[in-house]
Amino acid sequence: MSGMPSQPVIVGFVSQKGGTGKSTLARALGAVVAHAGLRVRIADLDPQQQTVLEWDKTRQKNSLEPIEVEAFDTAAEAIESADHDELLIVDAPAHANRGTLEIAQAATLIVQPSGASIDDLRPAVLLFHELVAAGVPRERLVVALCRILSQGEEDMARAYMTKAGYDVLPGCIPERTAYREAQNRGHAVTEIKKTLNAKVDELMEG
Repeated sequence: MSGMPSQPVIVGFVSQKGGTGKSTLARALGAVVAHAGLRVRIADLDPQQQTVLEWDKTRQKNSLEPIEVEAFDTAAEAIESADHDELLIVDAPAHANRGTLEIAQAATLIVQPSGASIDDLRPAVLLFHELVAAGVPRERLVVALCRILSQGEEDMARAYMTKAGYDVLPGCIPERTAYREAQNRGHAVTEIKKTLNAKVDELMEG
């Protein structure tokens, strides 16, 4: 497409803990970009869980708009494959490892989801500290708030991360039964009833 950058944009979703919302965010971003008509691929780097790969199978079974998903054994393989994409979304396994640093070094943006509890926020800060110490520019690291129950929780979590020196994307993904049910059917959280989605839309636009 004319006007598009020659180099692919790589967005990596990483976390120190499991269950923070990486795959939810990866699928949401993939759906938004695919609906916009751009070439997007989600790289699933978790060979055991294969959360996004299984979601894609459900999506195909229910005849939803296709989003390209591919499993990779390593971050390096996923990054090397990005030449034909306009956007490569990397859904990394939980817990920091060598692959996390490889993704962070190659990515245009690194997004770390976090819930509002200190048990989630503190490991998120520690992982970003490790990446900065390894030479990853701080401005490429952002937090996305997920599984938020109230405005008070969102405000507290946002203040905690800001005090630690990291940017937080606007909006959040609230804790909603409807979001889990939608993903069980192969939808992304951006593809369900719009009245639920003001915070999610704000997050995706951020």
